[in-house]
Amino acid sequence: MNLKQLEAFVKVTESGSFSKAAKLLFLTQPTVSAHISSLEKELDSRLFVRNTKEVKLSEEGKQLYQYARQMVELEKEIEQVFSKDSHCEEKCITIATSTIPAQYLLPKILMKFNERYPKEQVKLLETDSSQVVTQIIDHMVDVGFTGTILEKKHCKYIPFYKDELVVITPNTEKYQKLLEDMPDDISWISGEHLIMREEGSGTRKEAGKQLRAAGINLDKLKIIASIENQETIKKSVKQGMGISVISRLAAEDEVKYGDLLAFSIPKADQGRDINLVYNKNYQMSKSTERFVKIVKEIYGIEE
Repeated sequence: MNLKQLEAFVKVTESGSFSKAAKLLFLTQPTVSAHISSLEKELDSRLFVRNTKEVKLSEEGKQLYQYARQMVELEKEIEQVFSKDSHCEEKCITIATSTIPAQYLLPKILMKFNERYPKEQVKLLETDSSQVVTQIIDHMVDVGFTGTILEKKHCKYIPFYKDELVVITPNTEKYQKLLEDMPDDISWISGEHLIMREEGSGTRKEAGKQLRAAGINLDKLKIIASIENQETIKKSVKQGMGISVISRLAAEDEVKYGDLLAFSIPKADQGRDINLVYNKNYQMSKSTERFVKIVKEIYGIEE
């Protein structure tokens, strides 16, 4: 086993293709295939599950990836430390993030990071909170952003922003009257059609928690749809399909321009934490350390 084989393995894993990995490594595809074949023989394990459309890691491959990625990154760091031009080399941070941080918080963070470190590169993967944490645990990404704490054995969570969930409704006379007469009472939502985020979403999990605290019986809610895309949810609510529970950040513009109404959830305290999360069992790269430092600077998080 050598670093060239491991580098080929990491590139195939991250690109999902032997041909793409070959281009990234400036090698021929047969050479990349030979590296993987040699690695599988040495480890006596099948590392990939191949079909005509895609290449996926086997269970053994997932185990190897955690170590291989560290070794490849360590090699790069050693080269950077002992290279005279190390400060000119470009690096890449991989970030997994749930929807709210991706759309409403990360643009500001990324802009600041780019201003400070213009040669650094960022790869952003948007998914739900459960997948963010899974990718952190499996060390498939460097850092993540999530509104829900799901696992503590491997993950370190740094809360940096308070997000408020609200009940959104169409801006009609019916809901205008409810907002005027009962601004602190949402018991009426049990009789409404409800559109929720998908299972696995941090917003959905937190919404259930806050509604329960407000005295709402979740078993009696009339959930008619589960939708991943927040824009679709907002448009569906605007057209009268039902009501929903989403982040105030996501509804801000529509409420401002009168397309939707927003009801606060009683007993929701100060809202939920949006967290930066990383795997505490792995050493951060210098690039990742810089990125985390920028997040802390922007939101005034003490070291």
